[in-house]
Amino acid sequence: MTDERETIEVADIRELAIEACIACGASLPVTSSLVQATLSAALFGNEALGFPHFLDYLESFRSGRIDGQAEPYIEHPLPAIILSDAQGGIAQLGFDLAFGRLVEHTKSLGVALFTQRNSYTAGELGYYVRRLALNGLVSVAATNGPAVMAAAAGSPRVYCTNPLAFGAPASPPASPLIIDQATSATAFVNIVRAAARNEPIPEGWATDSQGGATTDASAALQGALLPFGGYKGANLALLVEVLSAGLSGSSWSVDANDFRSGHQSPGIGFTVIAVSPTAISKDFSERCAAHMARLRDLGVHIPGSKAGAAAQDAPPVVSIDRSVLDAIRTYVGPRVD
Repeated sequence: MTDERETIEVADIRELAIEACIACGASLPVTSSLVQATLSAALFGNEALGFPHFLDYLESFRSGRIDGQAEPYIEHPLPAIILSDAQGGIAQLGFDLAFGRLVEHTKSLGVALFTQRNSYTAGELGYYVRRLALNGLVSVAATNGPAVMAAAAGSPRVYCTNPLAFGAPASPPASPLIIDQATSATAFVNIVRAAARNEPIPEGWATDSQGGATTDASAALQGALLPFGGYKGANLALLVEVLSAGLSGSSWSVDANDFRSGHQSPGIGFTVIAVSPTAISKDFSERCAAHMARLRDLGVHIPGSKAGAAAQDAPPVVSIDRSVLDAIRTYVGPRVD
């Protein structure tokens, strides 16, 4: 990737992304869900998990790692539980199809859970809790993926980056509180980006293929990421693994297929637990907004500051790496049947 940026209108990049998905064989429902999640990451969340990661989806449609025509199968084992089988498709569509019921059941029952198996990687995890926070709900999301992280230096890969996300509503004009972070010392996309730019990575992020510490991003891609905080981060990765792959009945990370090569879906898991805070505290959003403001005045960084715009007017333009934009354009062509 280059450091050259291009500013493009949201309507134009949306149209281009839609054309690229359809050209790669994605159905209209799949396309709609994926493009919306990608734009949300680019505008309000983790930019690296927006259009740069979108390229992984396009290539995976073409290579068969994602079934672009998949229709999730959704059932309700219990009133408070929604179970989705993504059928080898994207994670976002199953969540979209269940979203209305998840919000409704959470508000009527106080707590509800969505869990999904057999999907491609979930993309930006903050996207899911951000949407729920903007609907007045507190939520926690967890997902696994193909093993790229060791539990400790010198050990084999056993976990993905296994991110954990949390969202809580705050009264406008305050933004919702959105915490989205990997249990690895850094996100996998940061290693990929550093390798593409031939840039070194900080010590402690990863090991090489022999299990030794490395600052070489390319060597790290052949080795393993490391958890943040040593065994504490590894413990959280295991917690995420059980919440996502365990509850949903999906592939454990050590059994999941690579999301960037081959022809099979990673078949990973994804779980969201939502809570209606007003069932307990009617003024929760007001109290949350006031406390976040107090912490901010004390110099505390409050994550999720861009998310407030999602509830109001979205920016009319998005800034995107020119090489990413050019790469997306190469996928646009005749529709694949």
